[in-house]
Amino acid sequence: MYAIFENGGKQYKACVGDLVKVEKVDKGLGETVEFPVIMTADEKGVMVCGEVEGVKVTAEVVEQGKEKKIIVFKYKAKKNERKKQGHRQPYTLVKITAIGAAAAKKTAAKKTAAKKAEAETEAKAE
Repeated sequence: MYAIFENGGKQYKACVGDLVKVEKVDKGLGETVEFPVIMTADEKGVMVCGEVEGVKVTAEVVEQGKEKKIIVFKYKAKKNERKKQGHRQPYTLVKITAIGAAAAKKTAAKKTAAKKAEAETEAKAE
């Protein structure tokens, strides 16, 4: 199963256990973060729009850092105009721990298994 989630105006594809660099998130190391899901896909099919409402990607913050420096150089020929700037984009490295639909399915499966077990014990008691 994988999900497409959104953060900082960008979309990311993630599976459980993946490490993903996302736009900076104000959380400390080891804290959990939730991202809204746009689309999910698994062996049963693809879910989009209203079908994934309430589904979240849960991730753990692994690292806060800055990307490699890029140079921005503005230049106008024959005018002696030059401007050099550098920029390092901050990022957050997160490890995907769960995708909401999978977690919901697991809890639903546990509940149905518990109901079946209760029904069997009641049937044996009669």
